[in-house]
Amino acid sequence: MVRLDILSDPICPWCLIGKTHLDRALEARPDHPFVVAWHPFQLNPDMPEGGMDRRDYLSHKFGGRERAAEVYARIDAAAREAGIEIDWSAIRRTPNTLDAHRLIHWAGVEHRQGPVVDALFAAYFRQGRDIGDPEVLAAIAGEAGMDAGAVARLLASDADRADVAARDANAREKGVTGVPTFIVGDRHAVSGAQPPDLWERVIDELAGTPQTHPGGTA
Repeated sequence: MVRLDILSDPICPWCLIGKTHLDRALEARPDHPFVVAWHPFQLNPDMPEGGMDRRDYLSHKFGGRERAAEVYARIDAAAREAGIEIDWSAIRRTPNTLDAHRLIHWAGVEHRQGPVVDALFAAYFRQGRDIGDPEVLAAIAGEAGMDAGAVARLLASDADRADVAARDANAREKGVTGVPTFIVGDRHAVSGAQPPDLWERVIDELAGTPQTHPGGTA
């Protein structure tokens, strides 16, 4: 088996697109060797704990709504090409994602990271739910097969808060500047929302399958 570490943030649209591409490759190669683990990286580590109004956030981050509209038009086009429908109008607040990353961490203990990450993406990008709200996060945990009550109690505490923040900081110290970032076998880093065919080639190479290159040679 080969460990595939993914640094991501559940409010990052490119992370959603990247996961969708990866999932398609894994479906096409059901005998893939990957064991996937998700790791924290906050796009906005200085976000206020309660988050902020989405319109104010976009204006601040991109220097105006027109520039933000240009950036998100490109993202929306890439999402649609991947078959992803995002309801941008439903997103009213941009949350602080530290607690969402704590939930992903706890999901890993129960081997539920995949369902929880999917649920967080769906909640934010399609359902317009505030994934910075502890009640919302506990509900998402329950929907993904975890004990919602136990998660609510953990979220009300400081459990693993410092650890998650330290892991985020460590990734930055190692040179990670954006997400998604994929680390294959603790050796090779791949950045960005890579297409399914790239992942299929990686899987084939790991399996020792001969690759056919343009011109018909292997």
